[in-house]
Amino acid sequence: MEFIHRKCGLCGACVVVCPSNLLELGENGIAVNGGCAECGNCSEVCPLGAIITLEGR
Repeated sequence: MEFIHRKCGLCGACVVVCPSNLLELGENGIAVNGGCAECGNCSEVCPLGAIITLEGR
């Protein structure tokens, strides 16, 4: 997963859909806690395209 900080609008949509609860919303953007399974849920719901997964490449 690649997180593009400058694109993040801090909406938290990705945090809600992560099945492994690896994402955490902070004032500086999203933090990834642990190994991402690259399921693609977060990149699908991000309205600003701030998250790119291997699945989406």
